[in-house]
Amino acid sequence: MKNVDDLIASAAELADRGLSKGEIADELNVSRETASWLVERSGTATEPEPVEEPDGPHDIHVDWNAIGSGGARLTYVGRALADLLTESNGPAEVTVGIEKAGVPLATVVSRELETSLGSYSPAKHQWDEGDIDDISGGFSRNFAPVEGRECFIVDDTVTSGTTLKETIEAIRAEGGVPLACVVIVDKQGVEEIDGVPVHSLINVVRVGEQ
Repeated sequence: MKNVDDLIASAAELADRGLSKGEIADELNVSRETASWLVERSGTATEPEPVEEPDGPHDIHVDWNAIGSGGARLTYVGRALADLLTESNGPAEVTVGIEKAGVPLATVVSRELETSLGSYSPAKHQWDEGDIDDISGGFSRNFAPVEGRECFIVDDTVTSGTTLKETIEAIRAEGGVPLACVVIVDKQGVEEIDGVPVHSLINVVRVGEQ
């Protein structure tokens, strides 16, 4: 995707497939507010939501399809994420991937670091509009439990840090210990969340007015 029109078209296609705005945000690697704006502009929203910025929300779209579409490339990036984690942290027992994009990355990290593999589905996947605090995420029973275990958290991007914060809180609620988070791209310059360090391969810095 090269421009905003491509993003709007992609948002329309995803909305037509029945994805929630939260899932669209996840698929396009943008914030929930940006996803709402894109869906509204595509004409697929039943009730357009007001947008304060006339030119759209301030956000950065990250397209890492070139990595995700190639098994070898995904493996190389996963190994780099694993290297970042081992450089600054002790060993973990479980690597938790945040669905959807974080899970294949976490699979590589888990293999490299010889940990168990966990999977967490964030609340935003069920969010369409209204207060996201009324929605809960959850761990998949098909993967390793986090109770009583030290955990690494893996995702593709940091947009606001909300999803990482939710995952950290969920691990603690289950009796686990989140040691560190790692992502490919950090759009906010987040160094830590709730006392848990956040590592990134690429840190995006905005220059000028926002």
